[in-house]
Amino acid sequence: MRSHRMFELAQELAAAKSRQDVPAAMRLLHPQMLLEAPPLGTKAHGTTENERALTRFFASFPDYDIALDGHAGNDDTLVCWGTARMTMTGDRFGVEPNGQRAELPVFIQFTFKDDLIVGERFFFDLSELCAQSGVSTDAVRRRLFRDAS
Repeated sequence: MRSHRMFELAQELAAAKSRQDVPAAMRLLHPQMLLEAPPLGTKAHGTTENERALTRFFASFPDYDIALDGHAGNDDTLVCWGTARMTMTGDRFGVEPNGQRAELPVFIQFTFKDDLIVGERFFFDLSELCAQSGVSTDAVRRRLFRDAS
């Protein structure tokens, strides 16, 4: 797949996620999709798990917005970088956030199959998200990684 097409798919996914539009995002994902967010300790494989993961993510960050500023790729992998803006809400993380919108640099690795996204690894600095949200990184990590085990 050409890097232009891969970036086009990544941009479409970013736009769908910025609208919190789960059905639009799901149309871009391969049935074997593996979504990984190492800072959150989460992995979702397949259509059902990815739909559930996106829904849960948007419940935690209802104003999530991402801008992809650059990319590099080869025949089957695309790496993008940009800025995510999001407000931590709810009790998923076991803390009470301050309600302030965080702005974070992000790095995303995508893989592709059958003209769809089959893999996404989403990286950001959890400590920076916690600092901007006024919560303890240690408390959030304890909750996330206890829940992930």
